[in-house]
Amino acid sequence: MSDKILVVDDEPNLRETLALNLRASGYQVVTAADGAAALTQARAEQPDLVILDLMLPELDGLTVCRSLRQVSDVPVLVLTARTGELDKIVGLESGADDYMTKPFSLGELQARIRALLRRANPRRAGDEVVSGDLALNLVSRRAFLAGKELVLSPKEFSLLLELMRHQGAVLSRDLLLTRVWGYDYYGDSRTVDVHVRWLREKIEPDSARPERIVTVRGIGYRFEG
Repeated sequence: MSDKILVVDDEPNLRETLALNLRASGYQVVTAADGAAALTQARAEQPDLVILDLMLPELDGLTVCRSLRQVSDVPVLVLTARTGELDKIVGLESGADDYMTKPFSLGELQARIRALLRRANPRRAGDEVVSGDLALNLVSRRAFLAGKELVLSPKEFSLLLELMRHQGAVLSRDLLLTRVWGYDYYGDSRTVDVHVRWLREKIEPDSARPERIVTVRGIGYRFEG
């Protein structure tokens, strides 16, 4: 059973964007638009992690965090537009486990989520994504092909991970750009093509005739394994 994440934010667009991306990454997601609903959802759904905005109607995020801490050790990742050091200190001392300021990249958010979930459950330390003789270790962020370690840049690793997690599915360039580089990245989608070319040189028997990462003309790429 995949991990369940409760997303609490009163901005509908951000809330739904987070939910969509987390579901696409394999998580179960429930949402709440205010502090009172967040506590209700937390009691009913028993999430494995909570992503919590601080500025909420009904009950503010700090109150929600303190209330959760009275009954649960669930990891809490605070998202907020507040950037002051004092705000961060207050959030952490209210029981939050981590803190991110808006705007943020989805790639960094996903990495922090994985770190919090590993910390909450040490058994995750051996988590891997494997396809044939290609293996990615999610803890050490190391990649292996036929037992030999590959030298991948952080973006190459993240891109390969995204493709492998959705093996057989066609992922558009724009979607990969958002997932790996973040929704606030303003670069060109050709960045994806360049990184795919670099990956093919490292994981394909013949990079000119790729069998693992296949181009879907006019759309993007599909990982075949």
